[in-house]
Amino acid sequence: MEADPVGAAPAGARASAGLPAGAHASAGLPDIAARAPTPPAIAAAAAPSIADTKPSLRARLLAGGTDGNELLTSASGGVLIVLLAVIGLTIIQMRPLLSVHLFVGMMLIGPVALKMASTGYRFLRYYTSDASYRRKGAPPAPLRAIAPIVVSSTIVVFVSGVALLFAGPSSRGALLPLHKVSFIVWLVFTAVHVIAHLPKMAADLRVDFHSLAGRGAGLGGHSSARAGRDHRLAALPGYSPGRAGRMLSLAGALVAGLVLAIVVIPQFAPWLTHPHGFHPH
Repeated sequence: MEADPVGAAPAGARASAGLPAGAHASAGLPDIAARAPTPPAIAAAAAPSIADTKPSLRARLLAGGTDGNELLTSASGGVLIVLLAVIGLTIIQMRPLLSVHLFVGMMLIGPVALKMASTGYRFLRYYTSDASYRRKGAPPAPLRAIAPIVVSSTIVVFVSGVALLFAGPSSRGALLPLHKVSFIVWLVFTAVHVIAHLPKMAADLRVDFHSLAGRGAGLGGHSSARAGRDHRLAALPGYSPGRAGRMLSLAGALVAGLVLAIVVIPQFAPWLTHPHGFHPH
């Protein structure tokens, strides 16, 4: 008796299936193993859990570590440079631009608070011996030496400015000299701080503000899987995760400063109508 061809079903199985005795299994009897559905329990065990492959929203927003902290500091510093340039212009022509000086000065509070928070966080993590911030290292010694002056003069400038705004022109004799002197001190030491950090700041701003869509177009594929997209973005030079969180923080600081400036606009009136304004008698 000849053996059945390789892959053919036994004769009894062919007969029970209604197939001719010489018919090959592939001619009329599909492979049962190939068409049998995978049990749900096995499929669930084999497929990776979404919770395992997709980080939470909070984790994505706060990602970035020490590099993300540095990028946030640079972004807030870049915004401050622009707003402080406007303040500088108002000082040259204080009387006609007094309302702009007051408005932008109040608006600066949000970005200043964000930058002080980001640098303060790095300071805290470094001096509490966090391993990642220790590896990152501290700023150069000269910048660490002037940091207390920059921070203290910043606080005095803004506190005296807000106090002047709410106390009105009658407070010029006591508060205006303090505001002016602290501003001069702040300007000198902050200029040194900015010049030292400017090259690194420019590089950091290019990382977070370049067009990810344009650069990612050449990476190939249009997969909607978040993990795949994040993997491709991570291949970009200088890319650091947590960009969305940094942009939200920066936008929140700007909006907070803008809202604060709008709210206190009624306090501008006494200064705008006073014959001397910020100038002494």
